[in-house]
Amino acid sequence: MGQAQARVAVVIPAFNEEDTVGSVVQVAREFTSEVVVASDGSSDGTPQAAREAGAQVVELHENAGKGPALKAALEATEAEYVVMLDADLIGLTREHLEVLLRPVLAGELDMAIGVFEGGGFVTDWGNKLTPHLSGQRACRREWLLEVPHLGEERWPEPPITDHLKNTGARWGYVELPQLRQVLKEKKRGFWKGVGFRTKMYADLLTYRARKKREG
Repeated sequence: MGQAQARVAVVIPAFNEEDTVGSVVQVAREFTSEVVVASDGSSDGTPQAAREAGAQVVELHENAGKGPALKAALEATEAEYVVMLDADLIGLTREHLEVLLRPVLAGELDMAIGVFEGGGFVTDWGNKLTPHLSGQRACRREWLLEVPHLGEERWPEPPITDHLKNTGARWGYVELPQLRQVLKEKKRGFWKGVGFRTKMYADLLTYRARKKREG
């Protein structure tokens, strides 16, 4: 089964990413005509920038988190396969998307997870230290929508990881050369960026404890 026969959508959760989302959408549009950006309560020009680049835009009125935004984007398409991308990528090419999707289309993996390689020391190091938190992935849309709590968690990667384990899905890492993300400290300002990163890791690290309490 090849990409020509498969319906593929690129889904991009985005919160205040007006400086980069347009270029990410433009590359995604080279790969497939179906590109959905879910603006997670953005207060800047993210929705407009995404539309101008050719994306379908879903706007969440409040900043609910990446998980709800991702689910909203998934529900806005009926594609069989999806490629998930972060909205702050630098150096993205069509080849990166092909590398992500190829093992899934070939039936070798149920989910491919992208890991940066050679894009920059800080983002490479962070991505390799916690590759299971990567936002660059490819899989069947139906499988992703079955992830428990996907639209409830601010960060969707931990519930996705649990679902991979619980379902016995086949998954693996693929290298994405010369790709990186804009550092949060650069996007938000140093102290706001540090605070945002700290809260993000606090949410991620307490996921299992919270689920045990709720269970």
